[in-house]
Amino acid sequence: MPLQTFTYDTAEHLKDEQDIALYIEAVLEDGDPALIRDAVGTVARARGMTQIARETGLSRESLYKALSAEGNPGFDTVVRVLRALGLTLSVKPTAEAETTEPKVA
Repeated sequence: MPLQTFTYDTAEHLKDEQDIALYIEAVLEDGDPALIRDAVGTVARARGMTQIARETGLSRESLYKALSAEGNPGFDTVVRVLRALGLTLSVKPTAEAETTEPKVA
């Protein structure tokens, strides 16, 4: 009997703002730009690309292209999409930076 597999789509599992925020936060902690692009695209699809396009002032086609595996969205595009999703970026020191002495010139 052959093994039956199913397609997994993260977008189907992002049910609310908390799920989305935790997902994006985890991806940002990883720091991989391609993974961040993919995650922002996944969340945009979960929320509805047409709505995100309307809120960002970008076309659906340009969003799909920018957030695709071949895309390379500008920082402004990522920030606009995150804002349309009700998210903001924040910065905190890495664990490594917290344990080192500040350098004084």
